[in-house]
Amino acid sequence: MSLWQSIADTLRAEIARGMWRPGTRLPPEAELAARFGVNRHTLRHATKVLADEGLLYSRRGAGVFVSAAPVEYKLGEKAQFHRNIELAGRVPNRRIDSVVTRSCDTAEAQGLQIAAGAPVHVAEGVASVDHRPVAIFRAVFPADMLPDLPKVLSGEGSITRALAQSGVPEYKRATTRLKATIADEAQAARLQIDPGGPLLRTEAVNIAKGRPVERSIVWWASERVTMVLDNQDS
Repeated sequence: MSLWQSIADTLRAEIARGMWRPGTRLPPEAELAARFGVNRHTLRHATKVLADEGLLYSRRGAGVFVSAAPVEYKLGEKAQFHRNIELAGRVPNRRIDSVVTRSCDTAEAQGLQIAAGAPVHVAEGVASVDHRPVAIFRAVFPADMLPDLPKVLSGEGSITRALAQSGVPEYKRATTRLKATIADEAQAARLQIDPGGPLLRTEAVNIAKGRPVERSIVWWASERVTMVLDNQDS
């Protein structure tokens, strides 16, 4: 057995026994290399194999961490990111990178049931679970219904809370469409996965008071999430 295989087997067994809990950062590379009496190249080969298996992941500048099991995400009438992740016992975070107001395209107009070219607010960013990116999102809102939303979103990480502050305290999921796709280079960089990696694309429309209030497209890192159809959402 080669050295890197032996190291991978040892770390794999230690993770299985609970010596390294999900979310735990492994010791620094130099420390691990010294422990096993190998150079860093050999150690990196071993940790890459475990990363390919989904047991480890790296964060640039932070180190190598033990992966948690894929988070379960419920698709029901109240499919809300922060709520779903917290119910799963995990730590949610949604970073909004940009908010712009522009004319809607044809698909957005159809989903929001507004006139072609009508103004919409568009928020884009990255959603994380346990400080690990799990999805890229684009959320589109009718500007006439939510004129102050961009200002509220600039100080909020939660779209649900931003909508509540903008006069929409409750909404429900009307439709969700799922499609398998693959990550391009830009998506891969934001999700910290390899280009060409599998993604699950969801397109959803939320309604409030009988009118569409949000159309969202989310690109999920497939290996980090399990979609659950919840017919008894409450």
